This record gives sequence, C-alpha cells and structure tokens, in this order.
Amino acid sequence: MSIFIIAEIGINHNGDVELARQLIDVAKSDGADAVKFQKRTIDLVYSRELLDSPRESPWGMTQRAQKEGLEFGQKEYKEIDAYCRKIGMEWFASAWDIESQKFLRQFDCRHNKVSSAMVVYEDLLREVALEKKHTFISTGMSTLEQIDRAVAIFRGAKCPFELMHCVSVYPMEDEDANLNRIKTLRERYQCPVGYSGHEVGLAVSYAAAAMGISSLERHITLDRAMYGSDQAASVEPMGFKALVGAVRKIEKAMGSGDTVLNHKEMTIAKKLRAHIPFESSC
Repeated sequence: MSIFIIAEIGINHNGDVELARQLIDVAKSDGADAVKFQKRTIDLVYSRELLDSPRESPWGMTQRAQKEGLEFGQKEYKEIDAYCRKIGMEWFASAWDIESQKFLRQFDCRHNKVSSAMVVYEDLLREVALEKKHTFISTGMSTLEQIDRAVAIFRGAKCPFELMHCVSVYPMEDEDANLNRIKTLRERYQCPVGYSGHEVGLAVSYAAAAMGISSLERHITLDRAMYGSDQAASVEPMGFKALVGAVRKIEKAMGSGDTVLNHKEMTIAKKLRAHIPFESSC
C-alpha cells in the first residue's frame, strides 16, 4: 500500500487563516494525502500560573496571549473545513484535551491523531477510540509500557490504528533518529508503523520510507525563519515537493522482493553471455 503522507501544519499558521490556506495549497500541490492541525482548550491544557507568566510574542507579553493567538476556534475551523472540501484535500487534527476532541467531531474527519505528548492521557485515548476512526498514534517520549497501554485501549475498543515512530526533539539530530525502532514497534505490536519526523533535511525521511512505513508526517512551513517553535523543524514548499516525489520513487523502487528474472534483462543477458558455452536460455 502507498505511504500515507501527512503535511503537518500544526500551529505554523501563526493564527492566520489565510496563511493556513496557503499551507493547505502547498500540501495539495506537492502531493500530500492530508494536512493536520492541532487543537487545544487553552485553560485545560495549561495551568493558570504558566498562562500568566511572561512571554513576548506578536500577540502580547504573556504565555496566554501567545497561546490564544495561535489557537483556531469554531470560525477558523469551519473555514478550513470548507476550503479543504472545496479543493479536495483531507484534513484532521490532534486534540490535546477531551473538550477539543469533542469539538473536532462536528467536522467528521476521516482520521484521528494522538500526539506523542498525549499517549499517556488514557481518558483522552478512550474518547478518541470510541469514534472508531483510523488513528495515527505518535510514540515520541513514550516507553514501551506506555505504548502497551495505548495499544490495549485501541484494541479493546476495536478502533483501527497505526503507530508512528517519533523522536520529540525540535529539531531532531539525525543521529537520534533510531529508525530501527520502526521494526521494533512493528514486530512487538503486529501493526502498521509510520514515521513522524522533526529533523532538518530529508535524508532520514527517505530512509524511513525504505523501511516499509505505512505513513509519513512532516511539518511544513512557508519559511523556516518565521515566528514559531515548530518552524525550524519544518520543511519549506520546495523541500516538501522533493520529499513527496522521492518517497513515491522509493515506493516503486522497493519492489516485491521476488527473485524472478526481470524480463527487461533477458535480451541483455543473451547478448552479454553469448560467448559462454551451454548457457541456458533466458
């Protein structure tokens, strides 16, 4: 099956719906299968102490101002939903709290996503699993025991899912990628395993694509120098286009693994082996 490629917009829209539309257009034109956002209820996800603490941003001088400035609500998500339907682009979002998960249900997205940070939030996992939509579960920052419990919740609810190998460092150094964990997860849980990458560059994602991943997620941005904590670990439009194109080539190049002689080699074999006595026919 083809690798499902997700363009993670996340909060790289910087609270601007027009910028979100531009990023959706990039994902669409570059060949992504879906775009993904993030949804939070600010007062549930963060403490009052943190929200009242200082942080300079384009929206003000507190953490609250910054986080509220980045958060889309009903109006913005309705616009996103309408735009994605208009251009034929699938979208979904990872919820960071139960209220946000319930909010997202109104849009009837085909997929759900559990972020690495939320793998240990078992009440949220149960809420997601109740929907029985195919769910991508990122495994960054998580022990095998924590992943065991998440998998048990989804299997107990008979909700289809796949795991995504992830290292939650932004940006991630190549030497920390530990791509062989993809095999470990696949063997332990007997399920499809994708890759959610936060590295700078594309080489690690190419390697992941060659390891039989079921999905690939990378953050996208219009400009890595823009304001935002995820921008530096994101891929700009030309890079994302190159990524999608290369992944599709890698999929073709992997082949079936059979040992049958390629018919395109037969004529060449006859020519190059013509001087060898008793050579069997190709």
